[in-house]
Amino acid sequence: MTTAFPNGFLWGASTAGHQIEGNNVNSDWWAREQVTPGMDLSGDACDSYHRYGEDIALLAEAGLDSYRFSFEWSRIEPIEGRFSRAELAHYRRIVDACLEAGVTPVVTLQHFTTPQWFAEAGGWSAPDASDKFARYVAEACTVLDGVEWVATMNEPNMQAAIMTAMKRMQQSADGSWTSPTVEHATDEERQRASRNFLANADPEIGRMFVRIHHAARAVVREKTSAKVGWTIAAGALTAAPGGEEKLAEIRYGKEDVFWEGSRGDDFVGVQAYSSQEVDAHGLVPHPVSPDNTLVGTAYRPDSLAMAVRHAWEVTGGVPVLITENGIATKDDEQRIRYTDEALQGLHDTIEEGVDVRGYLHWTLLDNYEWGHWEPTFGLIAVDRETFVRTPKPSLGWLGDVARRNALA
Repeated sequence: MTTAFPNGFLWGASTAGHQIEGNNVNSDWWAREQVTPGMDLSGDACDSYHRYGEDIALLAEAGLDSYRFSFEWSRIEPIEGRFSRAELAHYRRIVDACLEAGVTPVVTLQHFTTPQWFAEAGGWSAPDASDKFARYVAEACTVLDGVEWVATMNEPNMQAAIMTAMKRMQQSADGSWTSPTVEHATDEERQRASRNFLANADPEIGRMFVRIHHAARAVVREKTSAKVGWTIAAGALTAAPGGEEKLAEIRYGKEDVFWEGSRGDDFVGVQAYSSQEVDAHGLVPHPVSPDNTLVGTAYRPDSLAMAVRHAWEVTGGVPVLITENGIATKDDEQRIRYTDEALQGLHDTIEEGVDVRGYLHWTLLDNYEWGHWEPTFGLIAVDRETFVRTPKPSLGWLGDVARRNALA
């Protein structure tokens, strides 16, 4: 018995420019790496800036038909108001390489990083941030001919959570927030603050991102024929006994503001990896288990279906594209098992009537995971000295699923 997916369902893998390209020297993340203790340097990353053709070929040869990748704003606009025609042409070549290989390109215009000049001018909080981003988006649209799927931003809710945490740390001097490192805080206060550092996102910051997204969405619609949306990090959160009220509070600021902001989009990108409980105090730490991932999260392939159902409900029926789902593990058999179980659950949501358009695995390559090299999410291993790519069995397994358009 097989589990078939809809005709035209997209099967592929995702990447992000800063994590794979290498030497993204004009970005805020590159600058952060140089001064943050304990943070690994991205350096050459996977050298995909030069080897993108090989990466796309490996994906296509395995049987996958879609590739999500990002444009690097800091390369395209390294100086405010000055756009690099060479870099725009570079990203156009990646689009063309996809199309020539029979691969559907899914382009993300901003994947966590911004130009350093943008960050220094106040970043997303600056009064003219939306205008600056829209100006960049307009330039990016000049090389999007033939691209059917465009995400304006990746996980703005995670960016909002970081901004909220930084804001509260700045407020800690007047006692309005207890930092986990405050000298006189109790152990319990430190634990709660640490565990919820990125949990409570300010809904006003979320609404700011929604306005920026809508402005960018209007530009993409004016200048291209692509479907446009954005991608959201889904926590698949559940309530522990007594945690129902806290769950609603956390989930609204962290996710639902953004799902609501997706209403009117052509699709919404759902990104899910694990599930976590919320009690009356906030997020409950992941239980210790041999199956926990390399980033400490619980093995929860059911989180994908949970996230899809919630997104479908809150957006009011916006079509779903799975833009990230995967597991940080050295055990590729565990990766296959996780993905198979996640896809079984995803198929269940389709049977229930959710409009799911495709599944893009995170990630194609073992890459730079935002400060660390240790977590390996990839379908392909990459030698960091030689950049030799070695496909894992999971790549072939997912490619076989894609060819059948069904689980075995």
